[in-house]
Amino acid sequence: MSKRPITVAYGDGIGPEIMDATLRILEAGNAQIEPEIIVIGEKKYQEGHSSGIDNSAWESLNRTKVFLKAPITTPQGGGFKSLNVTIRKTLGLYANVRPCISYHPIITTKNPIMDCIIIRENEEDTYAGIEHQQTQEVVQCLKLITKPGSEKIIRFAFEYAKAYNRKKISCFTKDNIMKLTDGMFHKIFDEVAKEYPEIQTDHYIIDIGSARLADTPERFDVIVTENLYGDIISDIAAQVTGSVGLGGSANIGHDFAMFEAVHGSAPDIAGKNIANPSGLLLAAIQMLVYIGQPETASLIHNAWLKTLEDGILTGDLYKEGIHKKKVNTTEFADAVIQNLGQKPSTLKPVHYATGENKKIEGKYTMTHKTEKKLVGVDIFLDWDEADRNPNVLGKILDSISTQNLKFQKMSNRGTKVYPDGNPATFCTDHWRCRFVTNNYAIAASNQEIIELMQKITNQNLDIIKTENLYTFDGKLGFSVLQGE
Repeated sequence: MSKRPITVAYGDGIGPEIMDATLRILEAGNAQIEPEIIVIGEKKYQEGHSSGIDNSAWESLNRTKVFLKAPITTPQGGGFKSLNVTIRKTLGLYANVRPCISYHPIITTKNPIMDCIIIRENEEDTYAGIEHQQTQEVVQCLKLITKPGSEKIIRFAFEYAKAYNRKKISCFTKDNIMKLTDGMFHKIFDEVAKEYPEIQTDHYIIDIGSARLADTPERFDVIVTENLYGDIISDIAAQVTGSVGLGGSANIGHDFAMFEAVHGSAPDIAGKNIANPSGLLLAAIQMLVYIGQPETASLIHNAWLKTLEDGILTGDLYKEGIHKKKVNTTEFADAVIQNLGQKPSTLKPVHYATGENKKIEGKYTMTHKTEKKLVGVDIFLDWDEADRNPNVLGKILDSISTQNLKFQKMSNRGTKVYPDGNPATFCTDHWRCRFVTNNYAIAASNQEIIELMQKITNQNLDIIKTENLYTFDGKLGFSVLQGE
């Protein structure tokens, strides 16, 4: 077998130590890989690359299409983008796959029965990174959920469950509040589920779903969810297994894949040779399956399980009187290498069958074209006068209209404050002012919106944003105000 080129980044903090340990284990297990080393992260930020990556790294990634990445450090503060998010979105890595398994009785956990796969949408949601400061007191972050993005990740989850003989998929959203964004994700989940009658499905609101995941994780098999929720619950689930340090993840796209540990770069323990390389090693095992080397993946995974079972653990997991030996990073890798060819007896051995590397696709269908009608506009104002009394601003807006667009109501932080608002409602300097056609029955024009904005500007009001309001096949494409 010819060696498979892969791109490798040693990362920051503990990254070089755990990557060295991982690559030594892969080499000892006779993994047929040919690493191409790139430098990304902290060093590149310091060199002036605001994205943390340069062109030579992208060239390697475009060539190999497989990336094994140690944790990197993103500088805090403005001007720096998360490199993880940049890589995922640039390479179209829309599916994040995180196995969360309890290793009872070796690893201490309150939930000994847990074997859950979290499949997280990886490109959209608030991770689009579209934020603005609009007034002195208000900033916004846009949450973008698309039909293709939702359908891709949901269909990927069902295809994954089918390929790996999983029996049930749970969908987590917050569609009781975000009825359009999360509502669409839930609706698409229900539609796709009809194509897989052999797989059980259920749905949880994210808050109670997270609580039950932490309390009774055995009720879950595969979970599919949006980006932010998936980020949060995957760390919860990893911790429930006994340690975030045991979490590895795969980031899968149509043509590219990236494999990494769930945890961060832990700069506080960098250079001490005490970090646990297990998360990155488990990610590398997923990589071996992906590139068509399941036998090697099984060999290394079972050696790792045998090492745990022998009670040879790094300090983050070791417990005096329970485990046999506390080891450092290098010694742990040595122990795994020594166990190659052996299988655990208490923990369940793994076997990756030939063919499990088949490509799982998250396909989507073309969107059905609907009748789209412009029926209004939300105009957002920065207004901080007259003790922020909404009645003062409302009466100014009452006098402003066009032939078809009339001022209807006004909200502050989403809550209706005019007309008939409650004087107890706290108001900031950020106002949403809604102008609509009569019962949405007729269409407005963009020219009318421009005319309306000019009239508002003539009143010396500061317009900071507009959002057109549409109906689609007669259904409202916008939310009503809280308190309506």
